[in-house]
Amino acid sequence: MTSNEIRESFFSFFREKGHVIVPSAPLIPMKDPTLLFTNAGMNQFKDIFLGTVKPDAVRVADTQKCIRVTGKHNDLEEVGHDTYHHTFFEMLGNWSFGDYYKREAIEWAWELVTDRWKLPKDRLYATVFHEDEEAERLWRRVTDIDHGHVLRCGAKDNFWEMGETGPCGPCSELHIDLTPDGSGRDLVNAGDPRVIEFWNLVFIQSERQPDGSLIDLPYRHVDTGMGLERITAVMQGHGSDNYATDLFQPIIRGIEALCGLEQSGEALIPMRVIADHLRTISFAVADGALPSNEGRGYVLRRLVRRAARYGRKLGLTEPFMYKLVPVLVEKMGTVFPELQTHARHVAEVMRSEEESFSRTLDRGIDLFEQISETVKAGGGRRISGDEVFKLYDTFGFPVDLTRLMAEEQGLSIDEEGFEEQMGRQRERARAARSARHPAADLKSLQPLIDAGMTTQFVGYEQMQAAARISAMLVDGALVEEMGEGAHGLAILDRTPFYGESGGQVGDTGWIEGANGVLEVLDTRKAGSLFLHEVRVTQGVLRKNGAVRARVEEPRRRAAMRHHTATHLLQNALHTVLNERSRQAGSYVGPDRLRFDFTHGSALSAEELTQIERMVNSRVVENQPVRTKSLPLEEVKGRNDIIAVFDEKYGEHVRVVEVGDVSRELCGGTHVSATGEIGYFRILTESSIAAGVRRIEAVCGMPAVDLAEREHSVLQRLSQGLSVAVEELPDRITAIQEQMRQLEKKMQSMQADQAANTAASLAKAIDQVHGVSVLVAQVPDMSGTALRTLMDEVRPLAGDGVVVLAAAEEGKVSLICSCGSEAIARGLSAGNLVREMAKQVGGGGGGKPGLAQAGGKDVTALPAALELGKRLIVEGLGSEA
Repeated sequence: MTSNEIRESFFSFFREKGHVIVPSAPLIPMKDPTLLFTNAGMNQFKDIFLGTVKPDAVRVADTQKCIRVTGKHNDLEEVGHDTYHHTFFEMLGNWSFGDYYKREAIEWAWELVTDRWKLPKDRLYATVFHEDEEAERLWRRVTDIDHGHVLRCGAKDNFWEMGETGPCGPCSELHIDLTPDGSGRDLVNAGDPRVIEFWNLVFIQSERQPDGSLIDLPYRHVDTGMGLERITAVMQGHGSDNYATDLFQPIIRGIEALCGLEQSGEALIPMRVIADHLRTISFAVADGALPSNEGRGYVLRRLVRRAARYGRKLGLTEPFMYKLVPVLVEKMGTVFPELQTHARHVAEVMRSEEESFSRTLDRGIDLFEQISETVKAGGGRRISGDEVFKLYDTFGFPVDLTRLMAEEQGLSIDEEGFEEQMGRQRERARAARSARHPAADLKSLQPLIDAGMTTQFVGYEQMQAAARISAMLVDGALVEEMGEGAHGLAILDRTPFYGESGGQVGDTGWIEGANGVLEVLDTRKAGSLFLHEVRVTQGVLRKNGAVRARVEEPRRRAAMRHHTATHLLQNALHTVLNERSRQAGSYVGPDRLRFDFTHGSALSAEELTQIERMVNSRVVENQPVRTKSLPLEEVKGRNDIIAVFDEKYGEHVRVVEVGDVSRELCGGTHVSATGEIGYFRILTESSIAAGVRRIEAVCGMPAVDLAEREHSVLQRLSQGLSVAVEELPDRITAIQEQMRQLEKKMQSMQADQAANTAASLAKAIDQVHGVSVLVAQVPDMSGTALRTLMDEVRPLAGDGVVVLAAAEEGKVSLICSCGSEAIARGLSAGNLVREMAKQVGGGGGGKPGLAQAGGKDVTALPAALELGKRLIVEGLGSEA
């Protein structure tokens, strides 16, 4: 059976058992801040297990895309070195949400693998948690498994937990014995590839608490997971070698075609690693992730760089991974259409990221080789943490890549020392952040959050609100009052101030009490609290005091205009580019907006004009802007609502609808109708990262101000050139052509002047110890003209030395040429001009054969020339 047939057979079997087949959740978790990537099939059902969300169906089955590169579930180091661990894999699973439990899960698992898939019963083992007598009893009663093949194991292997906290329960695993003689009983759960686990049946019945205790869940659930790669290897007769299956072979054959090597010997591990990493990077980027220097973005960047380095082992020195994307899309694009939809974007991101790293990879490898040779020469076996950090900080080498390279040289690395350096870097970054927000020591807030303190946000409906001060902090410490001049944080029980989030800046304004006034400098959020960064401008304010909170309304309304305009901009981008480009970041302020989006190339002037016009047409239409609250589960299934995966959402989400053209999940503040935006103008469009573009724009009065400035410039140009505004382009083109012609004439004149000057300088060439030497100053000549003159004079001096100097507009230019004979005698043009430049208050240098320098002290030029003559004479071994 092919992998596609195995996957479909799994679906068909559980469809017959009353299961609804659901699509895979994205690899970017929508509302779980504890996860960088979806790493298990149960992630999307976590809230159902906790009883906070009701399922649409009580029996479902799916294939879930999973990435395991960090944290508890981390298989990176094994990838490629063994045959069955991967950073990306598919997890086939069937689920029961408070419906069937252990009996059916065990019975159906056995039925599928033995009756449908015909796996040999005498080669199958079932493990159970040593305290789970019920599961052990069921295996022996409802299946015909050999009773001696039901084994009790400890919590390490047979008690499943999502993480430090969360849903958990005992599990039962199916293993298959791949030994030649079926003697693998003692290898079960021993990490031996001859007996591998391929299906895990988890019986979720508890929730692990932060203190380590377990509490019963409201309902009992079944969560099973079968690695498609592993079962495919078994069913296709490849034992435990997943890379031999049709899931990997098309990619590996593509690598073979690129490098001209076969998948054997020293090429085998690099090919496996590249094939694995290609899948991970491609699926993650297709789901909205992008390489960066933090979080999940850095995980992807590490994988690209690991793959690039393994590519070097295959002789692939140029970017190559992006060329393999079509192979992956052809194999898996039908099952996962998002891969097909975003194939071009995936390839562009990968190509750009490879190109970026390739510029430093070779230099980094050279440095690593120098470091490793130094360590070995000194009899050492360990690379210092400082050196590992230097490779990371200067050349972008992830620590695991340096570790891998060190191991290949028989060396280790000082990971503790590296972490110390990383800690210092993080501390520097933290200090920089603290400098920007000096009042925000968020550790002091944790007791307030733990005590259930909250701030009610009323800013959607009003710009002013009566409130009470819940807490105040100065220099990170809770205080009872703040006096005039104090700077800190104020927390209110309710606030109209919007806290910075979703790209929109926080509000500013005032908090006024009976005995004092606070100026609000910024507003941010920390969990359920709104943090008002304040300065006391008058009197004293005390904890629990009644106040009136007043937003700086013109600033807020300007931000609202820009926020709604951002939604219109995203809609226009989707329309004009004819693709689902994704938001990759944003800034919404009172003065401008910035919108980052995924796209592989620069937008043309025509596209930008079309986008700008489309937004303004929506503004003129004055379409209404409405908001509504919907269950997140409902939104997940709708393609007409845009969500940003990096945002964290609750059970109910706020949907902002702009007329009939835009629907987005958004917690920001907006105008009530598009006409309030007034006018929209694009300022710039640029590239900020691989496959990511940025548009900056303004609306409202900033856009009007821009139009007025542009109009003023056009009027001045029109008057200065004595033509109508509409004739300016033709007039400017004509002037540019005139300039080109004049430039040509000037170059011709300079060449003639250089030839004439060279002829006169030839008479001044001296012979010093058998070598031609010319040291001369020429009048009023730029550095460019001096270089042209040098080209004429050098041949006249043969293998000798030429030094030319000129002064123009208070600047000194020096240029020196040394022929082969002069260099052989020990002279260097770079050294000569460097010393001469010091005399004229400047600097410079270059190669032994040709070098340039400059300075500011024209009066010292004669002395510099005398110094040059003396150095030349001394260098040639003759007396002046």
